Amino acid sequence: MKAVAFTHSKPITDDDALLDFDLAVPEPRRHDLLVEIRAISVNPVDTKIRQRNEPLGEPRVLGFDAAGIVRAIGPDVQNFSVGDEVYYAGVPTRPGTNAEFHLVDDRIVGHKPRSLSFAEAAALPLTALTAWEMLFDRFRIPRDQAVGGTLLIVGGAGGVGSIAIQLAVQLTDLTVVATASRPETQQWCRDLGAHHVINHHEDIAAQFHKLGLSAPEYIFCVSHERLHFKKLCALLAPEGAIGIIESNAAPLDMSTLFQKSGTLHTEFIFARGILKPATITAQHRTLEAIAHLVDNGTLKTTMTEHYGAINAENLKRAHAAIETGTVRGKIVLEGF
Repeated sequence: MKAVAFTHSKPITDDDALLDFDLAVPEPRRHDLLVEIRAISVNPVDTKIRQRNEPLGEPRVLGFDAAGIVRAIGPDVQNFSVGDEVYYAGVPTRPGTNAEFHLVDDRIVGHKPRSLSFAEAAALPLTALTAWEMLFDRFRIPRDQAVGGTLLIVGGAGGVGSIAIQLAVQLTDLTVVATASRPETQQWCRDLGAHHVINHHEDIAAQFHKLGLSAPEYIFCVSHERLHFKKLCALLAPEGAIGIIESNAAPLDMSTLFQKSGTLHTEFIFARGILKPATITAQHRTLEAIAHLVDNGTLKTTMTEHYGAINAENLKRAHAAIETGTVRGKIVLEGF
């Protein structure tokens, strides 16, 4: 099968940063689905693994988001049959989705939204799961209940922020304030439903206070948490919650959060798929719920760029774009 992989951690400008390979088709076992990949999307985690993790021996295939068709199933699979159209986010402990065929645990897979193309569906899984799990599993924000309050999303125009805005606006009665730094990304956040948009390259707290809102009960810092964390803790309402999805080696200063009896929530999208806790099937249920919300018109895909076929040349372009930190929504590739 055709696949794109890397053998050494090199800058994306190097010709061999990503390479085309011909690899053996894997065989499903236990909970595995063998999926024929039709489309993928690219995430910052793809570039970080390529930059920081030197493969040992065999080429390493990257890629997490995918949409495709089930071609074979393992003996323990439930809820899926050969021929089903699916979408999902794989895990970094297994070969990735940048290949014609891919093995994935059926418990972290959902049926593809019927109203979307494979490319449109591939933009959703990783970011939708991340946003959903932070808002509803970590923060435990009530859905479809009038509880009020404010959610600040720092980094609203990226993949995760783009879904978090939609979920919060459509499924809760929270006032949603998003941050974005450019006119086009600010408009993107407004188009997704954000009630207010401010600039994270300027004083976030000062801009927030000018809105006349009470302190936010929830702050979802999608990116650059170390840059913003101290100021966000100062802005947070007493007994409020801050959520982060990435963290560097240096510790965060928790003193201000502690003084407010605030809580810090972490979200690692791959935890359920890697560690296989009793809640692993929650990702299947969430993707099914997301598909339903897409098909009834509540949510929309966050695909913004289609880079063509899945090959090393186009994936290098996608990695280069992701590394600029300015991508709006999601970059998708389709077909081999």
